[in-house]
Amino acid sequence: MAQIAEKRPPQTAPPPAVRAVPAEMPVRIGHVVAVSGPHAVAFLERASEVASRDKDPRIQIGAIVKITTPAASVVGQVSAVSAPMPDLDGKKEEIGLIEINIAGEIGIDDKSQAVVFRRGVSTLPSLGDAVHLADRNDLALLYGQPGVSSIKVGTVVQDASVAARLLTDDLLSKHFIIVGTTGSGKSCALTCILKRLLEDHKAARVIILELHNKYLNVFGDLVEHINLEIFNLPLWMLNFQELSVALTSREGNHDEEIEILSEAVLFAKRRYFEAAAVRAAPHLRKSVDNSVILLDTPAPFRLSDVIAYIDDQLGKLERTRVTLTYRRLKTRVESLVADKRYNFMFGNVTVQDTMTDVLSRLFRVPIDGRPISVIDLSTVPHEILDVVISVISRLAFDLALWSKGGLPMLIVCEEAHRYAPATSSDKFLPTRQALGRIAKEGRKYGISLALVTQRPSELDGTILSQCGTAIALRLTSEKDQQAVRDSPNRGTIDLFDFLPLLGDREAVVLGQGVAMPMRIKFDDLGEHGIPKPMNAEFSQSWQSQNIDRAKLDAIVTRWRMTGREEG
Repeated sequence: MAQIAEKRPPQTAPPPAVRAVPAEMPVRIGHVVAVSGPHAVAFLERASEVASRDKDPRIQIGAIVKITTPAASVVGQVSAVSAPMPDLDGKKEEIGLIEINIAGEIGIDDKSQAVVFRRGVSTLPSLGDAVHLADRNDLALLYGQPGVSSIKVGTVVQDASVAARLLTDDLLSKHFIIVGTTGSGKSCALTCILKRLLEDHKAARVIILELHNKYLNVFGDLVEHINLEIFNLPLWMLNFQELSVALTSREGNHDEEIEILSEAVLFAKRRYFEAAAVRAAPHLRKSVDNSVILLDTPAPFRLSDVIAYIDDQLGKLERTRVTLTYRRLKTRVESLVADKRYNFMFGNVTVQDTMTDVLSRLFRVPIDGRPISVIDLSTVPHEILDVVISVISRLAFDLALWSKGGLPMLIVCEEAHRYAPATSSDKFLPTRQALGRIAKEGRKYGISLALVTQRPSELDGTILSQCGTAIALRLTSEKDQQAVRDSPNRGTIDLFDFLPLLGDREAVVLGQGVAMPMRIKFDDLGEHGIPKPMNAEFSQSWQSQNIDRAKLDAIVTRWRMTGREEG
């Protein structure tokens, strides 16, 4: 760091909002010798001088320090420790320097007369200003933010007696992401956060898009488990972009298939609407004919009418080459209807307008003591998984929009990189758009997004950039570390250098959801409070044979019934 010396500014009156804290100063460890923008360099006092006043403090990267200025106590975080002139003969004490990233200031608010911490500084440190280690009260103030809604999720690594708290509104309204390698504890971190949120907010509404069925038992009776094998998500609730991904092939003449499908779906929607309206009120037939039904209107329709339209068009065509696209589209639709894996979408023979029922179940309206919906996607075919997630995400946003923010909810996306990847593949376009809309506009309507992934480098960059808080557990891949560094969550210090060294339940938290970047240890949830993996450890599984020929037959039968391709 360039050491730029500054002249001490003349004494000025403190700003009207915050005054310096007249509290007893903690251990002095040095004084400022250089300031450059938001960075400062301090000369460490000799250990003998510090020890003469108090015990010899240990200065390490990440430590919080205070610098006294005329206006307030400037707070910073140690980013580097060095000895430019090390003692080699053991006769003299070496010179030590620390580099400090300035984050904010502690002062007394003139209105409330309370001691507060705020980001930004009114007066930067100057040469000779004393540097002190922040004491326990300072840390509690920084990480606790009295008077602000927050949840305790663990303790600060620097001092285990200080609670690590996340700022509830900033965490949720500006979205957050949890990253870490496989086995680092992402699911446990998410569980801890959700449990603390539910303890303080009985009317919370959380939807977890779950790929591995880990969260079923950790929340007890608070969960509404939705298994798509027995839950119906009607095809007609898809918008046309989602329909085209689900019903058209990726072979030649794809654009022609989409054009034919659009005509067929529009025909089927109008036919169903007209029939329903006539049954309800025969005298309104004339007004029904003039009704405007669009492709994306969330109105029921029958696949049989879609096929009937295609058959009708085929009857009007003669040349084989012209009819090939029609026949290919019809074959794909019929094969999907016959495939039992898609029963949750195509299974109902009768079509009814169940939109209110579907929304009520998915998004817990009313909550009825179960604020969490765990949507089990483990049985959804891989080739249509992104479509299902797109539908649920889009419905959540539209419900929040049309309720004018009256149904605040949190959408949790497990393994988000799998269905919102950085790739430009058209297959994932509807999903990326649905999640991207929540990321960019969700806070306006009370919808929050939580992403969980072990590969942030493979996640869509636009969605990643909208996450205001990053909770990073152990992360060894340099590419993934860089992806999180490049996000807006870097804060005042690059604590991501710690990521490969983090222990169990440890994380670095940066961004809007915390007052200052911090290294924390999540609370221990106990053996029965953590998500369980689908399979036992090898050391346990190999103790005895747990699958015989009969069980293998059952597995093969289930395999053939679903035909699921595990991703």
